[in-house]
Amino acid sequence: MPPHILVAEDQADIRDLLVMNLRGAGYAVAAVADGAAALASQAEQRSDLLVLDLMMPVLDGLEVCKALRARGHGTPILMLTAKSTELDRVLGLELGADDYLTKPFSLAELLARVKALLRRAEMQRAAPDAAQPRMLRNGSLEIEPAKRLVRHGGTAVDFTALEFDLLLHFASNPGLVFSRAQLLDAVWGYSHDGYEHTVTTHINRLRNKLEVDPMHPQLILTVRGAGYKLREAPP
Repeated sequence: MPPHILVAEDQADIRDLLVMNLRGAGYAVAAVADGAAALASQAEQRSDLLVLDLMMPVLDGLEVCKALRARGHGTPILMLTAKSTELDRVLGLELGADDYLTKPFSLAELLARVKALLRRAEMQRAAPDAAQPRMLRNGSLEIEPAKRLVRHGGTAVDFTALEFDLLLHFASNPGLVFSRAQLLDAVWGYSHDGYEHTVTTHINRLRNKLEVDPMHPQLILTVRGAGYKLREAPP
């Protein structure tokens, strides 16, 4: 069966265009016009991916995203926004969206993002346990890749799918420095100028969940002018 995508967009012309092109790309697509309908649809049938408009009636995209993540839904979310301010982008990502596109956007770019998010989700499901270490340790940080579990200081920590993938990439390469473009390619599955801020926001989310003082990180470090790295495990 083809992947199922839910489109939540209140503007009928944009919604119809998205549905037509996604179906043309081979996906099964359902569409709703507001956030409340999106939540109801997900309660009835969980989709493989959500395309959420930021500004919608009843419940907006941010509220939908927050509600789904609070319920433990790890479904990939692509947020669409007509606003171009950094605050709007950050809010969507902080609340659990996996990626965003600012209107107007090209349909080719949208399809590329959808394909990358679905491919990453499929790789997570299909990856054989034998191909992954049973446990990665870095000081008090413990990661079980096969079970997608993280403990820090003995306490379980919850992460979205993309947060976990980003942390796993760092933990698999402790001490190595990665630029934002390299992380975008390795974790998100695409490279596109202007969207490195997505990486920065996810780094901040990891720090908020793992660091004692996120403003002065000791685990996920910034290497000025180069990128980020996970500290090497203490001897």
